[in-house]
Amino acid sequence: MPAGRPSALLTLFLVVAVVAAAVWYFGFERPILESIKQGEDLRGGIRVVLEGVDTPHAPVTEENIAKAVEIIRFRVDRLGVGETRVQRLGENRILVSLPGIADPDQALAVIGRTALLEFLDDANLQRKLDGLPYDAIVTGADLKEARPAIERGRFVVLLAFNPEGTGKFADATARLLGQPIHIVMDGEVVQSPVVRDHITGGNAEITGYESLEAAKHVAIVLNSGALPVELRVVQTMAVSATLGQDSLERSKVAAIMGVALVAGYMLLYYRGAGLVANFSLTIYLFLLLGLLAGLGAVLTLPGIAGIILSVGMAVDANVIVFERIREELKLGKTVRSAIDAGFSRALRAILDANVTTLIAAVVLYRFGSDRIRGFAVTVSLGILASMFTAVVITRYLLRLLVRADLARNTRLFFGV
Repeated sequence: MPAGRPSALLTLFLVVAVVAAAVWYFGFERPILESIKQGEDLRGGIRVVLEGVDTPHAPVTEENIAKAVEIIRFRVDRLGVGETRVQRLGENRILVSLPGIADPDQALAVIGRTALLEFLDDANLQRKLDGLPYDAIVTGADLKEARPAIERGRFVVLLAFNPEGTGKFADATARLLGQPIHIVMDGEVVQSPVVRDHITGGNAEITGYESLEAAKHVAIVLNSGALPVELRVVQTMAVSATLGQDSLERSKVAAIMGVALVAGYMLLYYRGAGLVANFSLTIYLFLLLGLLAGLGAVLTLPGIAGIILSVGMAVDANVIVFERIREELKLGKTVRSAIDAGFSRALRAILDANVTTLIAAVVLYRFGSDRIRGFAVTVSLGILASMFTAVVITRYLLRLLVRADLARNTRLFFGV
């Protein structure tokens, strides 16, 4: 019995058991595919076209529309829906794509809200309501940060003012002890707390929200500032997810068939080594899906195509290695020596092929549209995962099989 065979057999058993348990858990108990965000073409959503409106105080200009695009992009990115798209249409229109939105009205409120925040005393609130000139204690311009929170069982937005705003707020609370300060949001009084203490820390809170999500949306609006131009909704279009679901199901069938055919070929041609390659391919697939989920990537139809394509690329690295090993075995080398020499000779070819493909994927990501970028991301991650599984995992498993004395029959194991 070769030295180290029992420990190698035990290690091999543990590796197989761990991978099998991971496949069961992430494939059936808690499917990792369900934790990956889906794009608009798979789960539907809404598309909104906004148009700038000229007003005396906020004319429609190139600069104002550009600022509005950036502010809206800031807001929708923080909605956390994934694969949002904000782009200009012509001179004064903006297209906003929001995949998977459950409440379009709430999303539209976040997109178009003006975010005018004011703190007013009784007298100035009345002057504002009467349409007369008034002075605010502090405004959104004095705001440093707004964040949602749960305070004493209530959903609130916590405000922190900048140094100038802190001084104004401190002076007002000293002057208005026992009187209310009205928090006015876009002309609506949302809260009128009574001043109990002289507040010098520059902090305040807005209450009255039904959920933490509602408080979050207000905080997003406040942090992004006011829109520099008035926008009106000229078109709202719902994107159905029916076509996307049908395409997703077809893509799943194509992926299963592709993986099955590739696995069958590897098993028939390379036999025992093909079984190792298929085992590495399983690790590769779950590693790739884990990377997509961990990085918060958004899965689209082009992205699925990239995953299917990357399966073939993952197997290609193993094919290169196995062919080099077969050549070494034909020269009369031992299995251990053939494996080491085969990986050494194949490494440069694997690096050349994958690096050139990776460069192409980077170019696609840099200059392509959103959906082309999805394809580029999955291909890039697939390349990195395939190189790791082929160069590290497959090599480790083959060496483990040699130590366990299970690869002695080269005809049965490598078809040589």
